[in-house]
Amino acid sequence: MKRYLYIALVLIIAVLSGCKPSREKSVATINSLETRLFSPNTAGFDKVKADSLLASYESFMSRFPEDSLTIKFTFKAANLAMTVGDAAKSVALFDKFMEKYPDHPKARVAMFFKAYIYENQIKNLDKAKEVYLQFIEKYPTGDFSSDARLALKNLGKSPEQMMQEFEEQRKVDSLRVADSLLALKKGKHSRKK
Repeated sequence: MKRYLYIALVLIIAVLSGCKPSREKSVATINSLETRLFSPNTAGFDKVKADSLLASYESFMSRFPEDSLTIKFTFKAANLAMTVGDAAKSVALFDKFMEKYPDHPKARVAMFFKAYIYENQIKNLDKAKEVYLQFIEKYPTGDFSSDARLALKNLGKSPEQMMQEFEEQRKVDSLRVADSLLALKKGKHSRKK
C-alpha cells in the first residue's frame, strides 16, 4: 500500500511540476522564441511569434518578479508591445519598468519611448507633450534630451510643415552668412585705406 501511495505522490508531483515550467525552461523558451522572431533568416515580422514571445515575457515577469532577468524581460516586453502596435500594453510596461527600476540606465529610454508612443501611436499630443516635458526636466542633458526637445518643437506638425520650416530656416541662415561675409569684406576694404 505504501508503495502505491509513493508512486501516486511521485506522479502528482511530476504532473504539477510539468504544468508549471521551471525558470530554466521559461528562459529557454524565451531564448528560442527570440531567436526565431529576430533571426536574420526570418522573412518579415511574424505577429503570432511576437505575441507568443510577449506572453512568455509576461509569464516570466509574473512568476519570477525578483529574478535578475525580469528587468531585461520587462524592457524587452515593452519594446515588443510597441513594435506590434499594442500601445496601451507598451505604456503600461514602460511605466512598470520606470516605477520598479527608476535608477536603471534604461529608465531614461523607457520614459522617452512612452512619450513617443503617446505622440505617434496613441496620437495624444497633450499627453506626449507632458511626458516629453517631464523627460527634459528629469534628464536635461544626455541621451535623448535633444531628441525630446526636437520632438516638442515639432509636435503635431506634418512632415510637409517641418520641411517648410527647415527651408525657411535655411534661407534665414544663408542670408545671415551672406551678411556676415559682406560685413567682413567691407571691414577689410576700410582697413586698407
